[in-house]
Amino acid sequence: MSGVPSPWHEVGRVLGDALRQGLSPEPSAPPMADDYPGDYHGVPYLIYAPHEDRLPDPGEVVWTWVPYEEDYTQGKDRPVLIVAMDGRWLLGLMLTSQDHDIDHDQEAREGRFWVEIGTGPWDPQRRVSEVRVNRIIRIDTTIVRRIGGRVSPEVFDLVAAGIAAHPPH
Repeated sequence: MSGVPSPWHEVGRVLGDALRQGLSPEPSAPPMADDYPGDYHGVPYLIYAPHEDRLPDPGEVVWTWVPYEEDYTQGKDRPVLIVAMDGRWLLGLMLTSQDHDIDHDQEAREGRFWVEIGTGPWDPQRRVSEVRVNRIIRIDTTIVRRIGGRVSPEVFDLVAAGIAAHPPH
């Protein structure tokens, strides 16, 4: 064996770092339905607190598995804006690049309310994103795949106002 590290050495180092930080480089697997306590109801204590580290914080957008509202055993990997904590759980709002201004009235009749947060590095195509403010998802920190960026304090305040106007119930 020569003194030159193999490419696999770097891959192992990156994977090891990600796993030690609780972030998985692969799409996160769904938690067991018995493990998910359900969505958060009410308005949590919201605080903008991103840190320059590899751990997810309020104000940051992460990629993780999000359970469907109708069936917590089903879901998909998607971006989520972290807004608070609840014990061991992160609390987050799912993102979409669909423009809900077009169907605002229909969405409101269905009980879904959205706030535009602009563009960011969480979307490689830099599409405008919106967050659903009246569904707060509990996220197990061990299944966060990666941090995709952060919103500004001003955008976080807009989101907090949206949650206050349309509290999850």
